[in-house]
Amino acid sequence: MKKIKVGILGATGMVGQRFIQLLENHPWFEISALAASERSAGKTYQESMVGRWKLETPIPKDVRGMEVKECTPDLDCGVVFSALDSSVAGPVEEKFACAGYVVSSNSKNHRMDDDVPLLIPEINGDHLEIISAQKKRIGSNGFIVTNPNCSTIGLVMGVAPLHKKYGVTKIVVTTMQALSGAGYPGVASLDILDNVVPYIGGEEDKVETEPQKILGTVKNRRFVMADMLISASCNRVNVKDGHLETVSVEMKAKPSREELIATLETYNPLRGLDLPFAPPQPIVVSEENDRPQPRFDRDEGKGMACVVGRIRKCSVLDYKFLVLSHNTIRGAAGAAILNAEYMKVKGYVE
Repeated sequence: MKKIKVGILGATGMVGQRFIQLLENHPWFEISALAASERSAGKTYQESMVGRWKLETPIPKDVRGMEVKECTPDLDCGVVFSALDSSVAGPVEEKFACAGYVVSSNSKNHRMDDDVPLLIPEINGDHLEIISAQKKRIGSNGFIVTNPNCSTIGLVMGVAPLHKKYGVTKIVVTTMQALSGAGYPGVASLDILDNVVPYIGGEEDKVETEPQKILGTVKNRRFVMADMLISASCNRVNVKDGHLETVSVEMKAKPSREELIATLETYNPLRGLDLPFAPPQPIVVSEENDRPQPRFDRDEGKGMACVVGRIRKCSVLDYKFLVLSHNTIRGAAGAAILNAEYMKVKGYVE
C-alpha cells in the first residue's frame, strides 16, 4: 500500500516530538513535511533540535535532514497532525482546513466547535458525520478533527462503556497529572519537588465539559450533549508520564461489580478494523489492590490502553475506581494518529 503523506505542525515541541517518534515506520503514514515557528523554519530538523530533543529514543534518521517549514498551507502532504500551542493553533488550523488539508489536532482551540468532532474512535466514531456540515461552512474539502484533553481521554475511556450500558448520570473525578502534560520546560523543579500543585489553569473546565460532547449524540447535524453532571479537581504531581484519576460514578441502572467489570473488559468496538495504533484491549482491568500505578502500567497497549483498577462500591455514588492513561501517547500524539487511522478506514482520509 502506498503510504499517505503527512505533516506535523509544531514539530519541535514536546507533542510534536512524540508525533515524530510514533510515526517512525508507520505502515500507513509517512512524514513528508515538518513545520514550526519562524525561529526553526529554514533549518534542518536536526539543527533546530540541538539541545531540545527530550525523548528517550533518538531523532529518526528519515527526518533529521528534513527542512523545517513555516506553518503555512503549502506543505507537501494531505494530512497534518497539529501539535501547535493553543496561542496560535486556532487560526493556523483553520487556514489548513480551508486550503483542503485534513487536520488531526491535539490542540484545544476547536474541541468544542459546533461542527468539529471531538473524537475517540472507540467511543464516538459516528460523530464524524458532522464533518459534512463543517466542509459546507468553510467551503472546502478540508476539515478539522480534534482529540480531547489528555485527562479527559482517560476519564471517558473508563466511563464510556458504563454510560452506554447503564447510563452514567454523575461523575466526580480527581486527577493526578504527570509533569509531561505541562510541556517543556514545564513546572519549575522547586515548585513540584516534595509537593503537589492543586491547580492547572483551565483544566477542570475541560474535564467537566468535554465528556458531555464525546458521550453525546449527533442529531440533525448538531451535537446533543450527554445529560450528566461532572465535578473535577485537577492536580499536578511529581510523575514524569501517566495521568492517574480517581473516579466515582452514579448510574441509572445498578450493575453488580462482576457485571461492571465484564462490561469494561469486553468493550472493544474497533476489533476487526486492524488499526495500527488501536490497542488489542482498549480497557485493561487490574484486580490488584495497589494498581494501576504510572511507573508500571502507563505503557499498557504500547501506551494506547487505559488501565482501570480498584473497582469498588462507593458509599456516596454507585462505584469508584482509578483510571490510568499515558498522557503524551493516548492523551496526545497517539490519539491524533489513531483518529487519522480511523478516518482512513472510514473513507475520510485518502
